[in-house]
Amino acid sequence: MTLALAILDIALSAAPWLLLGLTIAGLIKALVPETSLQRWIGGSGVASVARAAIIGAPLPLCSCGAIPTALALHRGGADRGPTTAFLIGTPGIGIDSLTITYALLGPFMALARGVSAVLTAIATGLLVGRTRPTTTPAPASSCVGRCSDGDCGGKGSSSQTPGPLSNRLAAGLGYAFSDILDDISLWLLVGLLVAGALIALVPPQQLAGLGSGLGAMLVMAVIGIPMYLCATAATPIAAGLLLAGVSPGTVLVFLIAAPVTSLATLGVFRREMGNRALMAYLTGILISTVALGLGVDALVGWWALDIPLQVAQVQELLPTWLEALALIILVVLAVRPLRRRLAARLVLPNSGQT
Repeated sequence: MTLALAILDIALSAAPWLLLGLTIAGLIKALVPETSLQRWIGGSGVASVARAAIIGAPLPLCSCGAIPTALALHRGGADRGPTTAFLIGTPGIGIDSLTITYALLGPFMALARGVSAVLTAIATGLLVGRTRPTTTPAPASSCVGRCSDGDCGGKGSSSQTPGPLSNRLAAGLGYAFSDILDDISLWLLVGLLVAGALIALVPPQQLAGLGSGLGAMLVMAVIGIPMYLCATAATPIAAGLLLAGVSPGTVLVFLIAAPVTSLATLGVFRREMGNRALMAYLTGILISTVALGLGVDALVGWWALDIPLQVAQVQELLPTWLEALALIILVVLAVRPLRRRLAARLVLPNSGQT
């Protein structure tokens, strides 16, 4: 398989599911107000940490974009543990990345990724919650650095458009197909290129020999923690690793570790909560992801699962014409001049303002 065909094949498989995920993300943006988040996540204890992880999981926020929301929740009364769980659970898996995971990695890996992201958030939140403040919180800020080629303002914003439901829905969908798509499009393209190269150019046995076991998982975690990749953009790379011979558990470590941290996250987290909390944060992510990766490999072996076969079966669910149409729509929406022309015709809120 040539490089171009490999990239096109994985892009076609992902496009319809990514469109679906972005649509659902826009609906969540329109229907879930920040005041409700503060009420659900406020307080301390195991229940609050678990709620923060579960509530944050489907929200359409990247690692950098989750920072302002998490700080606002923390300073609005949420304890250190729930704030940390929200900060990890939110970028660890979103509805858009979950749908593309189902398309590119199959149902087992989609379920494993969702559950693992929540468990990592809970475990790390509980660990950070046991630390005590050692520094004075810095003034609230949006982000140190950038989410991709756009700043954090779009994805970090939790405000809603006031007015009738129709206005909120239109604004939410405009947000999803402008701010979110702009934030992930460059990294998604990079992910598709890397995935295509892994599938087309790297002999499977070369990665298969290095792609399982505790050592490989530790390497993936150490590489993934300082890296910034949003959950959606990390998925094509994970698919390339999986199809090139890396074990599902090792791929899972990369999928969880890479999206939940960035240098911006680490810098703001340290200023807000101190060095001890930062060490607990990194330790919790490292231990949790590796333990979950080992568990997933054990389950795959125990149940004799054929993950590549699951991927092939999912990709056969949709006709090629539908995949091609979805890819064309995504490309049109991702290219700003084309999107502005479309927005001028449809009068979509916020679609042409980025």
